[in-house]
Amino acid sequence: MAFIRLIINWFVLGMLLWIVLSYIVTFGRLGWDHPVRKVYDALSKVIEPILRPIRAVMPPVRFGGAALDLSPLVLILGLSLLASLL
Repeated sequence: MAFIRLIINWFVLGMLLWIVLSYIVTFGRLGWDHPVRKVYDALSKVIEPILRPIRAVMPPVRFGGAALDLSPLVLILGLSLLASLL
């Protein structure tokens, strides 16, 4: 059980890194060959398929012309709850 909890904790840390990098990639205007962009793309390949079912059930919250995607928060809370139950 401790190993599963460790994997969940590492995944949550990876998600938090992915969230921070998404802002850097979006607002930093990084090129396709930038190392930060490559790390973001690698994390996206793991995280995006897991977030897709949550996004299908829970669309982004709209604020006028902007939208806020809460699916990473829901996944982090769900994984934290799962880790605490183990």
